[in-house]
Amino acid sequence: MQTIAERINSALEGITQAATSVHRPPNSVKLLAVSKTKPVSDIIEAYEAGQRMFAENYVQEGVEKVQELAHLTDLEWHMIGPIQSNKTKVVAEHFHWVQSVDREKVARRLNDQRPDNLPALNVCIQLNIDDEDSKSGVKSGELDGLVQFIESQEKLCLRGIMAIPKANPSEEEQALTLGKLKELYDHYHKSLANFDTLSVGMSSDMNAAIKNGSTMVRIGTAIFGKRG
Repeated sequence: MQTIAERINSALEGITQAATSVHRPPNSVKLLAVSKTKPVSDIIEAYEAGQRMFAENYVQEGVEKVQELAHLTDLEWHMIGPIQSNKTKVVAEHFHWVQSVDREKVARRLNDQRPDNLPALNVCIQLNIDDEDSKSGVKSGELDGLVQFIESQEKLCLRGIMAIPKANPSEEEQALTLGKLKELYDHYHKSLANFDTLSVGMSSDMNAAIKNGSTMVRIGTAIFGKRG
């Protein structure tokens, strides 16, 4: 059985291969290790292998891990799961990034509850790119309004778009979805100074996402193994 360190190396090699195949520098794609439901010991093992960026889906579990590993001061924590408005305070206090902002109410609360002694909270807007009823995220037509609102908030730094494309699409569907994401990302990247992140691609579709402009892939199973 492969170790976590070996799996991280495999993921990084996959990123390099996918990026270079479309003439992109490998360092233009960041690896975000999704550690939800996994023990702190697994995160430490990944940390010792050089991984620094970790993502959590569940607020309470994530906050507990952030607190337990607070002595590792170079860790970067991302919240990628849905956030209820009554959980925004602890998220604003503990995380470096929130990738799942999908409405003004949550953005406003994150801004208002971000402690003054911390830098602006990095946020991505979660986009429901395939208009799936089962998924969170704003529809494409609502994106511009939320972009403008977040840009007006002093303690938020709008970094980009996060999306979870439809599972098991045909090649045509996948190409259409990823193409739309890249087009939207390019539009805001050109006009907003800090807009530098297209967070798309997981263990199953990482290569296609990177070939279509992803700057951050979220990998869980391929690093930590299947969840129990």
